[in-house]
Amino acid sequence: MSIGNMMNNASKYRFVCTLTFGDIYGQIIVWLIVLFLSLATALALMGASRPIYALVCVGLILVLSLPFLLFAFVTTLINHIEFSEVDAIAAKDSQNQSFTNPQMPSQTVA
Repeated sequence: MSIGNMMNNASKYRFVCTLTFGDIYGQIIVWLIVLFLSLATALALMGASRPIYALVCVGLILVLSLPFLLFAFVTTLINHIEFSEVDAIAAKDSQNQSFTNPQMPSQTVA
């Protein structure tokens, strides 16, 4: 298959990302809860005159929880990516509209 043929096939599809803030809102809330619990643990350990354990505890919780947050976000993002097929006529119309400059209506100043 030639590169030109692949480019023609690629123009028949439209890339759409339907991710909204509401889709990841719960993940952010859970991670903030984990963050605040780790800070509360650190404060409790600081009060018990164990400052090095407090820093290690916060660092460990952040280092262990961040990959899970990133994995959850990336999988949510991938689930909201769509490739939809576009008609040849609709594709040409959308390409023509994206390359032309629409004229702005003239505004009169009163």
